[in-house]
Amino acid sequence: MPNLVLLSIEQSIAVVTLNRPEVRNAIDDEMRTQLIALLEGLANDGAISAVVITGAGKGFCAGGDIAGMQERLAVPAGEVAFNGWRRQKRTHQSVAALHGMPKPTIAAVNGAAVGLGCDMAMACDFVVASETATFSMSFVRRGLIPDGGGMYFLPRRIGLARAKELIFSGRTVNANEALQLGMVDRLAAPETLVSAAVAWAAELSQGSPTALALAKSILDRTFETPEEQLFALGREAQAICYTTSEHRRAVDAFLNNKDR
Repeated sequence: MPNLVLLSIEQSIAVVTLNRPEVRNAIDDEMRTQLIALLEGLANDGAISAVVITGAGKGFCAGGDIAGMQERLAVPAGEVAFNGWRRQKRTHQSVAALHGMPKPTIAAVNGAAVGLGCDMAMACDFVVASETATFSMSFVRRGLIPDGGGMYFLPRRIGLARAKELIFSGRTVNANEALQLGMVDRLAAPETLVSAAVAWAAELSQGSPTALALAKSILDRTFETPEEQLFALGREAQAICYTTSEHRRAVDAFLNNKDR
């Protein structure tokens, strides 16, 4: 079986590369399976402090594989819905593995991020885009709705009205507009894109891994969580942080004038 998802480690930063460049890294069932397994492994690997995801070749990710869509429609009519439901579960599992990663994640968007590819970029904590990157919520052009979390992630990044406009029109957004809208956090030259994302990931992951994981898990629920529940989650997380060796070392270093 070919390696449809590649992994390299730069210091403690995992660089995950979608590897079907001949179809602009469109996601089929096998790539999805490999991606889920890899992301779940990285989530549990204490030697990994952050994850960068990018695409091989000219594209970041062209979305769902069209051949797979055709195959899905070729089954008997009575099986289309249930087969689609099962595939949706796997799609959501892959996006959840990325979004729920208990360490910082950065999408290094090197080219077109279309449909599910755009959803995946939005699922990351941060997005660094090549100056030649483009983004499109193209689902409406296929008679579909965003199914990889875009209807959840995009409004949180750019606001509800702007998200509706991009989803309803399915239009393509270039890197500069994406930066202005808030879809993208930083731009980089194509030749330095991944190195810039890795450097930022290293900067973001210098703190306590426990504190980062707990803070991220709470921040990702901020908009839909009532104030008192958010405070309660914070209390529980802080109690855990009190017990960590990272906290103890930091307090000792400060009191011994080593960290002032």
